[in-house]
Amino acid sequence: MLDGLGIGALPDAGRFGDEGANTLGHLFACKGEVHLPNLLALGMGKLLPAPWTDSGSAAIGAYGRMAERSPGKDTTSGHWELAGVVSQKPFPVYADGFPEEIIQTFETLIGRKVLGNVVASGTEILKVLGEKHLETGFPIVYTSVDSVFQIAAHEEVVPLGTLYEWCRIAREKVLVGEHAVGRVIARPFKGRAGNFWRTKGRRDFSLPPPSPTLLELAERAGLDVWVAGKVSDIFAGKGVTEHLPASSNNEIMEEITRGIRSHFHGLLWATLVDFDMLYGHRNDVEGFVRALEEFDVWLGENLPELKPGDILFVTADHGCDPTREGTDHTREYVPLLVYGEGLIPSDLNVRESFADLGATAAELLQCSPPKDGSSFASKLFPKGDLRR
Repeated sequence: MLDGLGIGALPDAGRFGDEGANTLGHLFACKGEVHLPNLLALGMGKLLPAPWTDSGSAAIGAYGRMAERSPGKDTTSGHWELAGVVSQKPFPVYADGFPEEIIQTFETLIGRKVLGNVVASGTEILKVLGEKHLETGFPIVYTSVDSVFQIAAHEEVVPLGTLYEWCRIAREKVLVGEHAVGRVIARPFKGRAGNFWRTKGRRDFSLPPPSPTLLELAERAGLDVWVAGKVSDIFAGKGVTEHLPASSNNEIMEEITRGIRSHFHGLLWATLVDFDMLYGHRNDVEGFVRALEEFDVWLGENLPELKPGDILFVTADHGCDPTREGTDHTREYVPLLVYGEGLIPSDLNVRESFADLGATAAELLQCSPPKDGSSFASKLFPKGDLRR
């Protein structure tokens, strides 16, 4: 799952202020030729032709687009929908910071004041409030255009265990009911004024999905469910049989490779976070393209490693167009690329929901289907050849 790799504005993008968004298309337009031979071979060139792509050549995989049915463009609802659960209402967001009663309740429960309570970039707010945090010991609370309550604290001032406990308090006792944000995020950091950096101690405290997802259904069927990076947190750990710790694209790709080469039977879900976190949100076109090209190299090295019966899905959870003013996610279609031995290369057209992927994976894994989505498994393999 390539975090933030949208491929064109959805019909309702105007409701979200995202008219004309097209993450991959604008990367192509800004950079000219982008070297993605393996993604293009899987079918990406059919979805978003560019002058330098050979859109007339046959794809080696199945390809299509997916629209989001959930009424948002955030990480949590995107992941849940990919796993077969469509959210019925958007998570709350706080463009002007959190209401005073939320902050006061949180301060009372943790026994100290907080700094910030603003919408901010996680790196920029450390430049503004990091030194004051060192002086006072008050945690930095901030949000974004996503549905998140983020708490930043220096590891030498607030031990990680304390920071995580504050996050649990916020999750379980403060951010409930109408204020139930998608995620409470621990953002530990180190360094001194002028040189603060975020550490790998990040943890996400998410709401549990409202109904069983593909992960839980696969686990109930006795299958392995391996997840890399932040995926376990996004699903509140439900359905996960093995968590593969990783925080960067390179680390996550290493874990996928390890999974491919291991003898496990079930589902491996990995979300490559750098596209969104480091490049989309920071309007870094160069970095986004470089990371895509690095992933494509990894893809070319690992496609031959897939074993008979393995099926690879490549997709995204929303857009994050780095060429637009602002740093918000963008309401876009996401790519759907599928590859495996014996698969019929074909055009899967536009799927009405991300949940179609979850329904398809459930059918291929021979587990119970999630509540939402329509399987397209029959389009992938010859009739009667759905045994994986």
